[in-house]
Amino acid sequence: MIKLLSDFNAGDRGIITAVRGEGKIRRRLFDMGVTPGAELIMRKKAPLGDPIEITIRGYELTLRKAEAACVEVEI
Repeated sequence: MIKLLSDFNAGDRGIITAVRGEGKIRRRLFDMGVTPGAELIMRKKAPLGDPIEITIRGYELTLRKAEAACVEVEI
């Protein structure tokens, strides 16, 4: 099942299948290690859903909801 990272809840796990978006956002995500094939775990989500914290490639990463909406993840 494919979901957007922005729709994940705390504790959900998955593997990135695609990174959408254009220009700076896509490049920024790639630079931070958010690439297809990477495994991730959703750690925390702020009360209003922005920002979110994930564990990817052995480190904690905080993303904005708009950035997370560009990431498709297979559960």
